[in-house]
Amino acid sequence: MDFRTFWNSNFAFVLKMLLLAVVVVVGIVIAANYWLRDYTHHGEEVVVPDVTGMYVEEARVHLSSCELGMQVVDSTYNSAVPLGTIIEQNPPAMASTKAGRAVYVVMNSRMVPTVSIPDLHDISYRQAEATLRSLGIEVSEVIYQPSEYNGLVLDVTLDDEPIQPQQKLPIGSTVVLVVGQNAESEETVYVPQLHGMTLEDARRTILKNSLVVGAINQEAQTDKEQYVYHQQPEAGKWVQLGSSVTLYLSTDTNKHIEQQNTEEDFF
Repeated sequence: MDFRTFWNSNFAFVLKMLLLAVVVVVGIVIAANYWLRDYTHHGEEVVVPDVTGMYVEEARVHLSSCELGMQVVDSTYNSAVPLGTIIEQNPPAMASTKAGRAVYVVMNSRMVPTVSIPDLHDISYRQAEATLRSLGIEVSEVIYQPSEYNGLVLDVTLDDEPIQPQQKLPIGSTVVLVVGQNAESEETVYVPQLHGMTLEDARRTILKNSLVVGAINQEAQTDKEQYVYHQQPEAGKWVQLGSSVTLYLSTDTNKHIEQQNTEEDFF
């Protein structure tokens, strides 16, 4: 059988198909290999720069110039680090990685977190201080106020303003504790007029006059502002230093006026 006859035979046809299939498979493998090398930047490595301490936007630009991406994976709060800066990165600085890869970073929060201040009235000074510190709030000063309730917290203030229970403060804030201390003298003080005041104003006035806020009686739990319509002891009386003043509050603005009128008529 000559070559021409063999080339046109069925056996030669099958052989040609097999050779063609091998060539196609080899071509696909070679092409895929080149594509993967190009896609994964095979052999192309860059040194990861140190971006800790940089602001997120600044770090993103810097990494991009080094042919690297960036992804923020977590946010935390560290008072010793500027807000919005990076505090951790992976891969670490000076490590080698392939171009185009992402650097995963943990950033410091952009805002100082806040915490709710619990009701600290009438608990011991030590317990109140420990509670505040566990929340990240520092006690900058302790002021002792004459009181029949020795060693108990009378008030918590920030910038001379009383802090209400559940009020939110930024972590790291410093507050002042007003703590009761038994008076050793028989000194007396004048009870101020509190009628018509809000609870906050009445509390502030009572403490400024070396007295203590006693029981607080509100007509109902409501979001509306309430005002003092009655107090015990009454305004104008002289009482021992550190005595407590009981307050009665109502949302009815006419109630305290009627109460005042009744007392004025009585006197």
